Amino acid sequence: MAIADQLRKVFVDALQLDDDVDVENLKYRDIEAWDSVGHMALVAAIEDEFDVQFETDQVIDMSSFKVAVDMVTDLTENA
Repeated sequence: MAIADQLRKVFVDALQLDDDVDVENLKYRDIEAWDSVGHMALVAAIEDEFDVQFETDQVIDMSSFKVAVDMVTDLTENA
């Protein structure tokens, strides 16, 4: 499964999104579920799913689905 597809599932599960949400264009605080608490739950879910560890700056900079895809891609390719 491609990283983006796998990450889309993590976003849907962690943020409890409906299937019709446009995850690919989702940005932090675009929806009520992606608030600061939701953000930390999302980060933890991504770390668990991909067996990666984000630095503090990366957690702060994860501002959209697209940014998350780039971060996870970089971390998994450089592991």
